[in-house]
Amino acid sequence: MIREVTGDILLSKAHVIAHGIAVQEHFDHGLALALRERWPSMARDYRHAMHGKHLNAGEVWSWAGVDNDGSTRNIVNLLTQNMVGDGPAAKPGKATVENVHHALKALARHLQATGATSVALPRLATGVGGLDWADVKPLIEQHLKPLGIPVVVYETYRKDQQADEKLH
Repeated sequence: MIREVTGDILLSKAHVIAHGIAVQEHFDHGLALALRERWPSMARDYRHAMHGKHLNAGEVWSWAGVDNDGSTRNIVNLLTQNMVGDGPAAKPGKATVENVHHALKALARHLQATGATSVALPRLATGVGGLDWADVKPLIEQHLKPLGIPVVVYETYRKDQQADEKLH
């Protein structure tokens, strides 16, 4: 089941929050920035992970930490964007449909392997990533709908507004 909602994805009750990032993400724009501000250890852990293992666009990196209420918050970072340039001056490039396809396929495998019961994600790769939602939505349907778990797509962002996810 795929449900499109309006609200603040940071308040999601879904088992997993998934979102798109660049390979060498700085977590300084869009949803990535909001996630870094809410769970600063995720951004630090990602930087440490990148020093230990080179990740490529189309892969995923998962993180689990403690939420404000003491529960575990699971976040899966989908690497949808390559970098433009080298070294410290490198900037995130635009997302590609191919990278989104591979990242969603990897997300589906991850959700199955971990027994996730639901997933929330934004209109993946359409903000900073620059893709058209009409190109991304069919990929979400292709890779996540067959899992048989609730998939909540945050279509419109409304800060501090709890979405009607219908997860319970």
